[in-house]
Amino acid sequence: MGSYIPNTENDKKEMMDFLCISSPDELFKEIPDEVLLKGELLIPSGKSEMEVNMIMKKTAAKNHVFSTILRGAGAYYHYIPSIVKSVISKEEFVTAYTPYQAEMSQGLLQAIFEYQTMICALTGMKASNASVYDGATAAAEAVAMCRDKKRGKVLISEGVHPQVIEVIRTYLTGFGDEIVMISCKNGTTDLRALKEEMNDEAACVLIQQPNFYGAIEPAEEIGAIVHQTKAGFIMHCNPISLGLLKTPGECGADIAVGEGQPLGMPLSYGGPYLGFMAASAEMMRKLPGRIVGQTTDTEGRRAYVLTLQAREQHIRREKAASNICSNQALCALTAAVYMSVMGPEGIKQAALHCMSNAHYLADELCRLKSFAMENSSEFFHEFTTVCEDAPTVLQALEKEDILGGLMLDDRRILWCVTEMTGKEELDRAVKIIQRLYDKNLEA
Repeated sequence: MGSYIPNTENDKKEMMDFLCISSPDELFKEIPDEVLLKGELLIPSGKSEMEVNMIMKKTAAKNHVFSTILRGAGAYYHYIPSIVKSVISKEEFVTAYTPYQAEMSQGLLQAIFEYQTMICALTGMKASNASVYDGATAAAEAVAMCRDKKRGKVLISEGVHPQVIEVIRTYLTGFGDEIVMISCKNGTTDLRALKEEMNDEAACVLIQQPNFYGAIEPAEEIGAIVHQTKAGFIMHCNPISLGLLKTPGECGADIAVGEGQPLGMPLSYGGPYLGFMAASAEMMRKLPGRIVGQTTDTEGRRAYVLTLQAREQHIRREKAASNICSNQALCALTAAVYMSVMGPEGIKQAALHCMSNAHYLADELCRLKSFAMENSSEFFHEFTTVCEDAPTVLQALEKEDILGGLMLDDRRILWCVTEMTGKEELDRAVKIIQRLYDKNLEA
């Protein structure tokens, strides 16, 4: 009978009389006495709001917020219009959990429906779900959509994010499917190696666009190769890049997935994010999780419902390809507001700035004698360089309040530039690296 349960003494007595007990302790009489908690918990006593606030400020002061960020690798620093936070902070949106009688919450269902519509427009696909937990989960769920009894081989490009690959391995552990990694050549998926692995046992092929190393994949060619054996073609996409690159739909993808964090969500120390999923009309009924549809009520008015619910997650659980029955509603709403504010032209402009800034940094770095591009593939806003002593380079930048690229090994760095970093900041980063090498030559 906890102090947070609003029952009167009469309420408590009535419940105990009904249960034929004289004390709530009798509810736990089956538990051995020696394991029951006696006395107080060994935790510090509570603090006042002001004390907690001061403690949290001291803790937060330990964080290093860099003035310039040149790192991506799956989480990206983009401009977020102030109206995005203003809208999603409204109390009717913050509590975005869909009630069990979902149709009672028409406003939330409409918001999800609008999100789905925008994801379809962004990816060029026919149907979208209401989102899943993150981009890696979306990729693993897409692979599961393509599985069947006759096809137990999953082909994954080595250009896919390593953490995404690990999540897929975890998903497939219980199924016994074979995962075959397709090597990369000059930064992109090796088409010859892919052709050699394609056969009737292949369930699907997964690529990332642009890939983990920043290179733009020949997605249309890959799609044509994949469909020769009627396997599924999955593209894991950066949503901002779709403002410039061909959509998964135009490349012949059966399923488009990705991490939705660039669509209005701050880096936030790793989350919460959302995974978007969209599919062709043929794959629509295999989409996991929730899908909101538009219909009319008994009076002919527009209404929204959870649709396509007669799937394995609900009525044939022993045949289920997924156990996801929820969605990232608040994050999806954030993405919808961001896409509404930016519009197609705004996303295209953001993508153009990202690409222009990244190419400028790549050119300037490669003017340094110790730097070179790892490959000659076209890239969007990430690229990989080879240099001498990568750890020292990144340490030098960090001392000047610049978060450098992701160190892949002692000689390779994966850089990322978005619209948030201009020419002046990029020039400063290059000068710091130049000074470092000049100093080493003098020594």
